[in-house]
Amino acid sequence: MIRFLVLVGYLEMTMYLQLTGKLDQYINSHYTYLTYMSMVLAFILAIVQLTIWMRRLKVHSHLSGKIAKLTSPLILAIPVMVALFIPTVTLDSTTVSAKGYYFPTASGSDPSGVSEDGQRVQYLKPDTSLYFTSSTYSKEMQKSLEKYQGTGTLKITSETYMEIMELIYLYPSEFVGRDIEYVGFVYNDPVDNADFFAFRFGVIHCIADSGVYGLMIKDADQTYSDNTWVKVKGQIVVEYNQNLQQTLPVLHVTDCQQVNQPDNAYVYRVF
Repeated sequence: MIRFLVLVGYLEMTMYLQLTGKLDQYINSHYTYLTYMSMVLAFILAIVQLTIWMRRLKVHSHLSGKIAKLTSPLILAIPVMVALFIPTVTLDSTTVSAKGYYFPTASGSDPSGVSEDGQRVQYLKPDTSLYFTSSTYSKEMQKSLEKYQGTGTLKITSETYMEIMELIYLYPSEFVGRDIEYVGFVYNDPVDNADFFAFRFGVIHCIADSGVYGLMIKDADQTYSDNTWVKVKGQIVVEYNQNLQQTLPVLHVTDCQQVNQPDNAYVYRVF
C-alpha cells in the first residue's frame, strides 16, 4: 500500500507542476516528454502495486488495516504538500550576489567549479563539454558556429541564448565587431559601478546544472537597478577583466532599453 501511495503522490505532484507551469523551473523544457513518460509509468506501477496490495489484504490482520488507514493519508499528502507549500522561486540577481559569478579558473574557485566557500560556481559561459568527448565537443561547436557566422545583427532569442553564449565565449574573435542583440536582467557589478551584466538563468538538463549566463555591458547611457529587464544592442569587444582575472568578451552597447520580463525567465540548452 505504501508503494502505491508514494507512486500516486509522485504522479499528483508531477501533474501539479506541469499544469501550473512550474516544472520549467526544475528541468529543461525540451525534456517535458520524459515527464509525461514518467507519469504514465508511475500510473502503471501504482495500479500494479494496488493490485498486489488488494490480493494480500485478506491475509493482513485487522490491526495492520488500521495502521494503513492512519498512515496512508499522511504519506499521500507529503509530496503534494511539498509542491504546494514550498515556493518555487525564479532565480534573480539576489542569487548572483549570494553565489557570485566565476570561471573555473578564476580567483577563489577550482577546476571543479566549486568556490572556496563550498558553493557551486555560477558561470558566465554555458559549458556542455562534460557531455561530449573532447573531439566530439569541438566538432559540435564548430558545426554550431557555422549557423551564426555572418555580418548582420545577431539577434539572440530565448531558444538560441545558451548555444550562442557558449559560442561567444569559446570563439570571441568570431564575434568581435558584430552587432549583438539580446534580452536579460541587470546585475550591477559590485566592483565597477559604471558597468553591469545582462544575465539569464539557464538550464542545461535540470536545475542541478543551471547557471547564470550573459555578458558584461559597457557604455550604457543610464543606470538600472538589479533585476531590471533590458534589451541591449551593441558590439562585442574582447577585454581583460581585472576582477575575474580573465580575458572576456564584453558588449559595448549602442542601444539599451527597459523591457518587460519574458513569460519564462529561464533559458534552456537545446541539443
